[in-house]
Amino acid sequence: MGSTLLASIPSPSVSQFSLGPLTVHFYALCILTGIVVCLWLTSRRWKSWGEDPERVWDIAIWAIPFGIVGARAYHVLITDPASYFGPGVDPWGWAKIWEGGIGIMGAISVGGLGAWLACRRYGISLVKFADAAAPGIILAQAFGRWGNWFNQELFGKPTTLPWGLEIDYFSGNFPRQYPPGTLFHPTFLYESLWNLLGAIVLIVLGRKAVLKLGQTFWLYVLWYGVGRFMIESFLRIDNAQMFLGLRVHIWTSGALILLGLIGFLVFGARARRLEKASDQEATVEKVS
Repeated sequence: MGSTLLASIPSPSVSQFSLGPLTVHFYALCILTGIVVCLWLTSRRWKSWGEDPERVWDIAIWAIPFGIVGARAYHVLITDPASYFGPGVDPWGWAKIWEGGIGIMGAISVGGLGAWLACRRYGISLVKFADAAAPGIILAQAFGRWGNWFNQELFGKPTTLPWGLEIDYFSGNFPRQYPPGTLFHPTFLYESLWNLLGAIVLIVLGRKAVLKLGQTFWLYVLWYGVGRFMIESFLRIDNAQMFLGLRVHIWTSGALILLGLIGFLVFGARARRLEKASDQEATVEKVS
């Protein structure tokens, strides 16, 4: 087993530390780091578009609490309800978010509701704000995935690749059908790198003015959906709700791909119509 582990990714031996009377979880720190990075990047983009960067923080006050509630609700109600409801379970387990268990799909949908309410309050275009926030959101997801590494959770199938992930055999997350020393695909790392690449793609395309209004956000949805679909379909082995013989996340990520593609095409067509109408008006004014 020792020779097998020479080429591998070790898992952290601790997932929390004490700070006076407080217990600080690395999972939470990864999430918070992602949120801070998201707000920083979104503020820079919003300011570069001639908008007031302070409004980003005003919207965040609405969007973040909504997103946290949505993220936890998605995990508890859709991903793994058996662990939170029924005989013999901790009646307060649903509230222990520091132990892991959030769903980004719930965070984006419910957090988006909070952002919409805030945008209405401040008279801001939700479509424009979503475009500004999209690279920051997917970058935040890249940071947040490292929380799974600290918790030794949500890894993939066994692998002999040199970047296989070590999981403590005595951890409650180690699949007992495999022998000690088994290495697993580090799906947290795959998804983190995919999200990082997605943020770069969105930023670069935005600077080149390739994307029209609304397309940045929907390209983010499409990009994330594709990466999540691949990981869920071929690598993840953790317990999850099943629907028609497939993991529920395969269905939800498939829905993201469909929605992202439709949204991207619709906003592209809308931009072309507006450009055509503008050109026609300019031609009429020139003739007259």
